[in-house]
Amino acid sequence: MKKFKIRKVLDGLTAVSSSSSATAQPGTPRENDVVPETLQSEHFQLCKTVRHGFPYQPSSMAFDPVQKILAVGTQTGALRLFGRAGVECYCQHESGAAVIQLQFLINEGALVSALADDSIHLWNLRQKIPAILHSLKFNRERITYCHLPFQSKWLYIGTERGNIHIVNVESFTLSGYVIMWNKAIELSTKTHPGPVVHISDNPMDEGKLLIGFECGVVVLWDLKCKKADYRYNYDEAIHSVAWHHEGKQFVCSHSDGTLTTWNVRAPAKPAQIITPHGKQPKDGKKPEPCKPILKVEYKTTRAGDPFMVLSGGLSYDTVGRRACLTVMHGKSTAVLEMDYPIVDFLTLCETPYPNDFQEPYAVVVLLERDLVLIDLGQIGYPIFENPYPLTIHESPVTCCEYFADCPAELVPALYSIGSRQKRQGYSKKEWPISGGNWGQGTQSYPEIIITGHADGSIKFWDASALMLQVLYKLKTAKVFERARGKEEKANTDIVEEDPFAIQTLSWCPESRMLCVAGVSAHVIVYRFSKQEVTTEVVQLLEVRMQCEFGEVDSPDPGGEHTPTLPTPGASSSPQETEPPTHPSIGSNSSDGPRDNIPCLQVRSSPLKQSPGYQVELVIQLVWVSGEPPQPITSLAINSSYGLVVFGNSNGLAVVDYLQKTLLLNMGTSELYSPSDPYQRQPHSPRKARQPSGAPCDSNDGSNTSEDRCKSPTSAKMSRKISSSSEPKPDQDAKDNSFSRSRSSSVTSIDRESREAISSFYFCESFPRKTDSLVSPCVLVGTTQGSVMMVALSLPPSGDQRLQQPVGISSCGTLARLKGGILTMALLDATGALLPPSYESWYDPNASDEEKEKSRRRRPASPPSSQEGQDSHFAVLCSEKQAKVVALPSQTRIYKHNITETSFVLRADVVQMAGTNCIACFCANGHIMTLSLPSLRPLLDMNYLPLTDMRIARTFCFSNHGQALYLTSPTEIQRITYSQETCDNLQEMLSELFTPVETPEAPNRGFFKGLFGGGAQSLDREDLFGETAAGKASRSLAQHIPGPGNMEGMKGAASGVVGDLARARVALDERGQKLGELEERTAAMMASAESFSKHAHDMMLKYKDKKWYQL
Repeated sequence: MKKFKIRKVLDGLTAVSSSSSATAQPGTPRENDVVPETLQSEHFQLCKTVRHGFPYQPSSMAFDPVQKILAVGTQTGALRLFGRAGVECYCQHESGAAVIQLQFLINEGALVSALADDSIHLWNLRQKIPAILHSLKFNRERITYCHLPFQSKWLYIGTERGNIHIVNVESFTLSGYVIMWNKAIELSTKTHPGPVVHISDNPMDEGKLLIGFECGVVVLWDLKCKKADYRYNYDEAIHSVAWHHEGKQFVCSHSDGTLTTWNVRAPAKPAQIITPHGKQPKDGKKPEPCKPILKVEYKTTRAGDPFMVLSGGLSYDTVGRRACLTVMHGKSTAVLEMDYPIVDFLTLCETPYPNDFQEPYAVVVLLERDLVLIDLGQIGYPIFENPYPLTIHESPVTCCEYFADCPAELVPALYSIGSRQKRQGYSKKEWPISGGNWGQGTQSYPEIIITGHADGSIKFWDASALMLQVLYKLKTAKVFERARGKEEKANTDIVEEDPFAIQTLSWCPESRMLCVAGVSAHVIVYRFSKQEVTTEVVQLLEVRMQCEFGEVDSPDPGGEHTPTLPTPGASSSPQETEPPTHPSIGSNSSDGPRDNIPCLQVRSSPLKQSPGYQVELVIQLVWVSGEPPQPITSLAINSSYGLVVFGNSNGLAVVDYLQKTLLLNMGTSELYSPSDPYQRQPHSPRKARQPSGAPCDSNDGSNTSEDRCKSPTSAKMSRKISSSSEPKPDQDAKDNSFSRSRSSSVTSIDRESREAISSFYFCESFPRKTDSLVSPCVLVGTTQGSVMMVALSLPPSGDQRLQQPVGISSCGTLARLKGGILTMALLDATGALLPPSYESWYDPNASDEEKEKSRRRRPASPPSSQEGQDSHFAVLCSEKQAKVVALPSQTRIYKHNITETSFVLRADVVQMAGTNCIACFCANGHIMTLSLPSLRPLLDMNYLPLTDMRIARTFCFSNHGQALYLTSPTEIQRITYSQETCDNLQEMLSELFTPVETPEAPNRGFFKGLFGGGAQSLDREDLFGETAAGKASRSLAQHIPGPGNMEGMKGAASGVVGDLARARVALDERGQKLGELEERTAAMMASAESFSKHAHDMMLKYKDKKWYQL
């Protein structure tokens, strides 16, 4: 596994750095006066840990029948290895060339890979992180097929020119023995036979090699005599060949959909020709040609008929039919339809010996987007339940969140309800790919990954201990009516495809409240319940978020906005700011402009809700005078307050999901106080077509929502909006020269100069400078770098909370940063993170007593501030910089410019080594961490340049140094930025190779042993070794020693494994000394032997002589 060289940042460097400074303003504490920090750069290191999901663009497959390990190669040069559930491994060929074939050295812990760049590689699987031991790069010929006989060290390599070369897999050197194409085919043949498409040795005679050429010629080659024994000719091109285990027959699959069976000793014509899917004409003519049979396997059983398994070969008139696998057993033929095209398949057999009855028990089918295992031992050929997390891409992932160190009861709770969702009808047998062992992980905390998908589904995954298992799937689209046909499709859709796609989500693990926002400008609030309920009417709240339109060059600075409705086709219409993926819908129709219509229709029939997440409230933004609602850009839920807050480029809305009412609906510019130095003018005289502010017509919006709200409590809606008149002095003069961020490059929100809401953070702090007591509030961040405070006034809990309105007041701007705000957090006076308050989970469908028991566990509020002393620190991070602001004084005490030339894509405040830090991922590929609260750089490493928007959309950090992103449409890559995790990675990773005894060879039987007829062995060393075959041409291939041994030693030098490695080194030293002693002993023995020999010679010399002859 690749580790990266890290640029360690000297502690204390920031004290003199220009980019991070504690400005010495009056009342501002100095760096050593604030909070002692324990995090150092030594706590950080970056490395990849594991990759989960289906191998993207698979191209080849192999199986070790003794180790029970499956290998899959891809078109991008990746290797994925699978064993039992939880045992998987990823490695990568550096060239990135497609893997065209894989061959296990069965039960040896090694694998040979052949690539499209004509190189072959030997992988060592006996170490936890596999590495290449040897490579061989062919220069003059292209590799088309490889074959490694069982328990042989000689690998046959067929080429495009029709030649066969032989490689010693131990030394990775070429043998001088070559089978040339012109020697293999008949001399009378005038044309080239084409590339080699098949090589295999006769199961009963290792000295006979069967070679298939593309043109249709098959040759049985005698390795000892170096000549062709038999040649078999057929008119149609060959795709694959398979032997009967007795070595007397073989089957070829052809391009016209036929299978030909040949007797080895009768090359004149096939013994049988069948077209499995061809229509048989009555007049006895040849059946109509079918599609090519791409692969065939022929497997025998002791007790019954053999199995013939093939892919392809369907009739040409089956246009549009899905790919099929055909299983022929005796007189029955089963055609198994697959969801995706077949890449490869393998029949799994009980024995690794090719000369024994094969006893097939399953077929593993590699599809373009799935892996399927078929049980051959049960009627109807059911499939096995797949234990691997290969369904990440079932619907494209649109958003991703990662939660490390969740409440312990969450995973069992989600698993218990998710287990009821499983399909029925699977094979009752155990998953047959069962090799390897789990790692000895020391991580004990639960981890959960949530993925949102294009079809509106949300999946919860258990990601603990470097594994991944799906826990529960939620389908949000069930809340809405589905259009049954194109005619019924609502013309109010703002997206043509995937109208239910998840855009963002907010989850509170402690209360289990879930809030999701979709691309059709809808928000759904869910509660978690273990009991099934039927909801007669889904609670709906419609919100009219409107962009004010006016051609006024000098707006009233006092903030009093006269509500004016936009006219259809107006220049400032939100429609112009829509991303190009949203189709432009004409604002005029026969009924006039669309108004107050949501994009999706909530179902009117009763909704049966299974245990799990159940709909509490649906919030929809509506069309305004012919203009579609703007996409929701940020979202947050708080279970303690019972509030959901969301925003877009028009402004923000606060919804009380307990009372089902809209509390606040206002434009971004209205959040600024009238005398605020940061206040943005709602219109720019120079850019009338691009209003920089987007004030909301709040009066019209709230009234409309009140009228259309289906909740009976909506009449109690309250809007207590009071703007603080207190000016907010600029803490940093440099920030006045603020230039627009590059957030448009990533989010497409800021296409125009309209200021959108980009981030929320619920907290209990000091909304105003004069406050001495903490109170609930929301930090609001915008795409243009402003952070505003909104104070909340909550009624007492209990019945009063459900009856009295929630008060809200805007408190003006807290701070201003360069670039759009990405994340915000709150620290106490000791630097500890103050997470948003929450209400502990209770089952909404349980009895009132149980609810009250749960609700009593609500956490206490943080302490109040002493007079004249700051007790909170607000941590603010944007696309360009980070700031720490003391509260309630609102004094900026630390600032750090994260990047000048790039911009931050994702930032999170995370727990690390018992304290907190900011983790950032930049568009230029750098991953950085900053200490809190002093913002000292601790890690800065160039890891992964932004090559795909998918990475920007899915990258997320979590606690304890964990992070992840979608590295391909089907795979999640997990990484760690923790030195401790890097050190212990070897122990945590699973083992692929386990010592297993190779099964005994089949018994030849008495008569076969007596009269011959059993398997004939061959001493290949005599044939292919340098003494017999000579040396191969040096220009043919180049040997490249692999880094495997070094990688193995590097990997072993960490954690407990490091101790073992050191012990091994000590043993080696001891062994070396013992070896020296042994050498000295051997020398003495040789000397003694020499003396003995001389004494014996003397004795023989004088043996027969008399004493007087001496």
